[in-house]
Amino acid sequence: MRALWKGTISFGLVTIPVKLYPAVKTEPLRFKFLRSSDLSPITNKRIAVADNKEVPWDQVVRGYEYEKGKFVILKDEDFDRVDIEAIHTVRVLDFVVLAEIDPVYFEKPYYLVPDQGGEKAYQLLHYGLVKTGKTAIAKIVLHNKEHLAALKPKNSFLTLELMYFQREIVDPKELPIPPKAELDEREKKITVELIEKMSVPWDPNRYQDEYSKAIEKIIKEKIKKGAKEIPKETKLRKGAAKEQKDLISLLEESLRMGNGRTQISTASILKKERKTRKKKTQ
Repeated sequence: MRALWKGTISFGLVTIPVKLYPAVKTEPLRFKFLRSSDLSPITNKRIAVADNKEVPWDQVVRGYEYEKGKFVILKDEDFDRVDIEAIHTVRVLDFVVLAEIDPVYFEKPYYLVPDQGGEKAYQLLHYGLVKTGKTAIAKIVLHNKEHLAALKPKNSFLTLELMYFQREIVDPKELPIPPKAELDEREKKITVELIEKMSVPWDPNRYQDEYSKAIEKIIKEKIKKGAKEIPKETKLRKGAAKEQKDLISLLEESLRMGNGRTQISTASILKKERKTRKKKTQ
């Protein structure tokens, strides 16, 4: 795997050469837009809104809109003027207790791997974080943007998790307050019981991307049949909605379903909803 970034971790007077690697891998299903008559791929063009003409790459520049319709142009040399040390340094600011950080601040994880000559200092920082139970709060510049980040030990590695700044977090006070509802004692009791019965040790292997698997299956079937047609979009009848049950019934039914752990496939849910809609239309 190729490193996304190379630089140093800086805390106190210590600098540790490191490489940054992604900690997650996303494999989205990629689709192309086609012309329906002959399935010719449709390309993306850079069109200028002023005259609807295509703009070649050598005429494209980066601009910052400081007022509506007013721009300043930023060239490569402008970005080069930024402090080089800041660009290539994970600068540790503080050490904090991880439990004190609201999970809403975390954005995207990466692995930090020691570069040549940084092995001992890397392991020392790892040991210190494990021993104290602390998390390092740092800053890093990635993709022309400064990020807040958290350094955390994971197995024998250090992870770097990008964080949001306070100004990027939506204040809950801006949201409509959920209306208060009277909770029945029986409802509360059954809810707690259901949560207890559905509680299991955390195992990420229990959870799979069923939607992508279903789409991949359809794609394989179409390839096997040699189908080239683009299926017409199926529109659901307006006003169609699944039958609602009262809260107590849903909770009690969940408890009866194998301690609440019965796995229901996406296909079976959709099939049940179709049957409900069909009954309503009869």
